Amino acid sequence: MVRSHTPLVSIIINNYNYGSFIAQAIDSALNQTYSPIEVIVVDDGSTDNSREIITSYGDKITPVLKKNGGQASAYNAGFAATSGSIICFLDSDDFFLPEKVALVVKVFQVNSEIGWCFNTVKLIDEKINKEIGLTRLSGVGKCDFRDSVKNGTSLYVPPSSGLCFRRSSLAQILPIPEVFINGADGYPMKAAPLLSPGFMLEQALTIMRVHSDNNSTFRQDRPQLQTKNLVTAYFLRVKFPQLAKICNRMFARGLSAYWKYQVVYIRYGVPYQGHRELIANYFARLSLPEKIEIILRTVYYSLPKKAANPLNLALK
Repeated sequence: MVRSHTPLVSIIINNYNYGSFIAQAIDSALNQTYSPIEVIVVDDGSTDNSREIITSYGDKITPVLKKNGGQASAYNAGFAATSGSIICFLDSDDFFLPEKVALVVKVFQVNSEIGWCFNTVKLIDEKINKEIGLTRLSGVGKCDFRDSVKNGTSLYVPPSSGLCFRRSSLAQILPIPEVFINGADGYPMKAAPLLSPGFMLEQALTIMRVHSDNNSTFRQDRPQLQTKNLVTAYFLRVKFPQLAKICNRMFARGLSAYWKYQVVYIRYGVPYQGHRELIANYFARLSLPEKIEIILRTVYYSLPKKAANPLNLALK
């Protein structure tokens, strides 16, 4: 059943030193075909010309100018400033197509039971202004992954600029622990499918630039991404114990990177600031079978990819 009212949509733009991109992000939010919209722009202590650009929009947007605290703190501050019943995330180096919000609102109106709506993101190489790919989705249309994620199934979901939430759903997830300096979108994107059914929009309604400051985003082997899994798994399991199986697998991947890069840092004589206390606390929550499984997975993930693998026991 389609609802007749037009809900207020809040677009949260988080920014740190992307003065060269942020105007297009703000313009794409303001130029949506749908109304009413409020645009919340959170600047996380930028040192470039970002704040000059943000303030130039006057009362067309709601600026939140804060000290640098990382992406999670920006999301939290942005959400606190919103009034909308539908919340969309937008990174300041990405932008929305004009019809995005209208299509997202229609999805929420037609499907009153869903708590989230994710859409495909088109990747553009900034240097050559050419499409280089599309993000994957785990389904198309209405999806209910609640049982799947409880059983440990990982989902293909878009990055932050492809995420929209019903306010009531996002309020169950936030605040995001502010230890996340980068990559904070992993926390809500993994929690939301546990809490309610959702919707996967196949249309590429968001454009994500791949440029010199973020082109390592999709490298699964980089230490920042892999060790971030330790932190994400820990805090997700604390708040959402139903995600234990997914968290254990994520934690094992992070632990394998921790082992690998700890050795690298020691080899070069650089003190490694790891997550020893977090690792110890996580293991303290586990049963003995869980501990054994995580150690086996960690060893499995640490083996060379092309090596013959005697631990290939559905551990992927």
